[in-house]
Amino acid sequence: MDIGIHVAKIFKIGGIEIWLTETMINTWIVCGTLIFIAFLINRSIRNPKRVPSGVQNIVEYVVDATDKFVESVMGKHAKRFSSFYGGMFLFLLASNLSGLFLGPGTKFYGISDGTWFSFMRPPTADIATTFALALITFFMTQGFGIYAKGLWGWLKGLTEPIILLTPLNIIGELANPISLSFRLFGNILGGTIIMGLYYNLPWFLMLGIPSALHAYFDIFAGVLQAFIFVMLSMTFVSNTMD
Repeated sequence: MDIGIHVAKIFKIGGIEIWLTETMINTWIVCGTLIFIAFLINRSIRNPKRVPSGVQNIVEYVVDATDKFVESVMGKHAKRFSSFYGGMFLFLLASNLSGLFLGPGTKFYGISDGTWFSFMRPPTADIATTFALALITFFMTQGFGIYAKGLWGWLKGLTEPIILLTPLNIIGELANPISLSFRLFGNILGGTIIMGLYYNLPWFLMLGIPSALHAYFDIFAGVLQAFIFVMLSMTFVSNTMD
């Protein structure tokens, strides 16, 4: 079983190679799907009613639930971050659940090397995706910390409770994006590997069982890990602003 990141196409622009990988394609599929759904929802509620019904009722419930969740974690800072973290949660959720559709049986052609390979990996099963999202959280944490406390107040926070702990505080800040990215990456990749191994078993050993495994590794673990990533990101940003 091959779980490596495959290259679908290599472009050369000005002597620089640009690799189009399966992770990038899967990410575009997820983003395109979310944009298409958002477009359909926008068309259906272009003229919102005072008394909501149908799709508008569902959208208002989701938005209200998101606002309350962000407020429960970030308190007074929730208003400016609600839409951002709501969008991040939807992207992570869709990426994690994409393993249900981009499964081991989905085959695409590797243009670069002329071989067939499987696009079985969700985008979040690639450390590049999770680390990029964790870096967003890291820079937001430092940026909003400086914005809320000022540069001197932010630097002073690194020396608390005593100045001798400054190196440990700096290491702790640098470790946050690493732990955040590896937690999501490891859980999603682990589920992908287990499902890939299982699909390589003889057919008579798979009767009825894959659905239970998908329910746990793709649905339960996918929803849980998206929730944990977003909650920890909100906590890091909120704490640095208080």
